Amino acid sequence: MTKLAEKQGQLLFEGADWDFATLQRIHDACEEIALGELGLDVYPNQIEVITAEQMLDAYSSTGMPLFYRHWSFGKHFAHHEAFYRRGMRDLAYEIVINSSPCISYLMEENTATMQALVIAHAAFGHNHFFKNNYLFKLWTDAEGILDYLDFAKGYIARCEARYGEAAVERTLDAAHALMSHGVHRYAGKTKVDLRDEERRQQERRAHEEQMFNDLWRTVPTGPKRSGADLDIEKRRAALGLPQDNILYFLEKSAPRLRPWQREILRIVRHVAQYFHPQRQTKVMNEGTATYVHYRIMKRLHERGQIADGHYFEFLKSHTNVVFQPAYDDRRFSGFNPYALGFAMMQDIERIVTNPTDEDRDWFPDIAGRGDPMEVLRGVWADYRDESFISQFLSPNLMRQLRLFQLHDDPEMSEGILVAAIHDERGYKRIRRQLAREYDIGWTDPGIDIVDVDLAGDRRLLLQHRASNDLLLEESETKQVLQHLADLWGYDVLMQEIDGAEKVTKEHLARPRHGLFSNGSHP
Repeated sequence: MTKLAEKQGQLLFEGADWDFATLQRIHDACEEIALGELGLDVYPNQIEVITAEQMLDAYSSTGMPLFYRHWSFGKHFAHHEAFYRRGMRDLAYEIVINSSPCISYLMEENTATMQALVIAHAAFGHNHFFKNNYLFKLWTDAEGILDYLDFAKGYIARCEARYGEAAVERTLDAAHALMSHGVHRYAGKTKVDLRDEERRQQERRAHEEQMFNDLWRTVPTGPKRSGADLDIEKRRAALGLPQDNILYFLEKSAPRLRPWQREILRIVRHVAQYFHPQRQTKVMNEGTATYVHYRIMKRLHERGQIADGHYFEFLKSHTNVVFQPAYDDRRFSGFNPYALGFAMMQDIERIVTNPTDEDRDWFPDIAGRGDPMEVLRGVWADYRDESFISQFLSPNLMRQLRLFQLHDDPEMSEGILVAAIHDERGYKRIRRQLAREYDIGWTDPGIDIVDVDLAGDRRLLLQHRASNDLLLEESETKQVLQHLADLWGYDVLMQEIDGAEKVTKEHLARPRHGLFSNGSHP
């Protein structure tokens, strides 16, 4: 591999073509700026070049390498491929994996300029965010994720060979349906060392072959006893209730699941936990990577390492990435996370380096600090989307984006009202409402397992607390509860609770007996 040209003014590449030596020069030049000038802290980089078809395949399996097989991935592949072949959809220039080393997949169809852009964006922007943001540090194991995926793929393949693809597929279908309710949401849980999971699985297998669940030994098989025969609090404590991690509860306590099925639930749960921080940091993550690639590409051009024509090519792509349609544009479908995140990063840079009196009133801790990268690195480490927006969305940026808040009250004959405008109170309401849209505690349904009727029919009781007064969609709720009942093995009842602690609706699902095969250990 060639070394980075020591003299500024020497072009990294000419024309659109590139080879692996060119990629090395681009990577080294970006690294020099990212680490030396921006002060980024990254995992070691591993860059893979893939074809368009391989990129489509990565799309289908949520961008993860070494993923296990499932029919839904093939469905997604066919969907994306059909749109891509018709010219109705472009592909991403890259996919980046939160692992150590950090793996960046680059499309071989990219020009040299685009390869420079995505290396700056993914290999340094996303990489720094993955390594330093508190949510990723708290919940993900970048060192062990690739080894764990390799173990999971092999384990599920062995299960398919021993118990049949149909039985494994049904288990995966049910687990995937509950995937968004298979994460630990609060600190205090021990982060799993994924590299050690294969050994732990073997230990669990040996233990389960010798033991049985003593809790279920006490379940009555005769006539129903009164509730007084069992102490409610002790029963809930023994089952770890209430519990919002439904997959975790089923893995530990579902009485009819076989050990291999419990392990599959555990695999899906770990994958869900891996993606959980990404759901909470979409704006910040993409905003960070976009800001970093913009700073790096600009410096490469200033240093004479990228020609004017290539820089214009970059600017065109960058402008497309951060394009935000207006609310009355037919293309509007919400906020573009690249656009919002990048705009906020640039606005923070402005506040730190050239604040107005308004900025000093709203952001006294950072206004005029003088070192934007020091402030931004701290922001990238300590916030998620909801808290980031609620703390750093400025009145200046709200005016630029022309933000306002509407209130649609069906009980009012006047129809839609403007609830917040550009005054001090309006700025705070707009910021608070926009931040709430990125709070998964507000947008995701809050569902807890609260009890099990051990004295009777072993019915599982769940409660959905509609804190925002929105009930669950009927058909989807029915399908998901059916999967839950199949895994539990007995009836499942879910109550929807309103703000006044009243049960407004109930959903009941009964298991489809015999749906899962009764196998032994793989």
